[in-house]
Amino acid sequence: MARNPLVSFFTLAFALSWIAWTPYILGKTGLGVEPDFDFPKILGTTQLLGVLPGAYLGPILAAFIVTAAAHGRPGLRRWAGRLLKWNVNWRWYAGSILGVPAALVVTSFVLNGGDIHLPSAMVFVALVPGLVLQLVTTGLAEEPGWRDFALPHLQPKFGPLRGTLILGPLWGLWHVPLFFSEWGHWPEVTVWTIVEFIATTTLFSILMTWVFNRSGESLPIAMLVHTSVNNTMSIAWTELFPSTTVDDIALTFLVSSGVAAAVVVIATRGRLGYRSPEVPASAPALPGR
Repeated sequence: MARNPLVSFFTLAFALSWIAWTPYILGKTGLGVEPDFDFPKILGTTQLLGVLPGAYLGPILAAFIVTAAAHGRPGLRRWAGRLLKWNVNWRWYAGSILGVPAALVVTSFVLNGGDIHLPSAMVFVALVPGLVLQLVTTGLAEEPGWRDFALPHLQPKFGPLRGTLILGPLWGLWHVPLFFSEWGHWPEVTVWTIVEFIATTTLFSILMTWVFNRSGESLPIAMLVHTSVNNTMSIAWTELFPSTTVDDIALTFLVSSGVAAAVVVIATRGRLGYRSPEVPASAPALPGR
């Protein structure tokens, strides 16, 4: 692990999650090969019991194991320090919590020809607890691995843009088995569905890298950007855009990620806010600088 921490991390993250997801994918919630495997719904979804345990066993656990083995206690302190770095400028929180959903809504508004509806009051009430739930589930399970471990190892070796173009597809590939389950709306899945998703995670990773770098490597901000997408689309989307389909949602995420990625790459000339290790780090920058 000390010689090849990145290979060790990705191997562990994929293996641990995929093994844990096997009953969910083979059971009633997936391919139906093993109908005795069933998962009860909690909060209206089977994913909390079927998907979340495998997610927790993947990126975050793999990052902890490899960091401990390769870098010891100093490495664990740095890893945990980024995970607990909440003290950043308020504009990062505003951009993550409000700006990301706004960008998605504007994109969908354009793609749907202006067909948008005002959500009910209950949707607005549900957004805050929904975001908290997303943070402690999806955000906490994934981002300590992808952005807190893999990205700081990839950027010094490959540079910010190339490193992100390695991480983004791998992030998407990690999800692939889930497309053969309720998570991925199986059996309404095609090859294009998976290709589109991996393209989206790659483009979205460019924005995530910029956010992580420019916020002073604040993982909570990266987690908020990630989970704000999930939260908005899972809670508000069907009321905002009643005629939308799963394919429409995927296209919205792809287009908005592509636009954001293009803007970030052009504005930063491919540096994505990255500072080389030998350059002293300053205080977290404000968004847009």
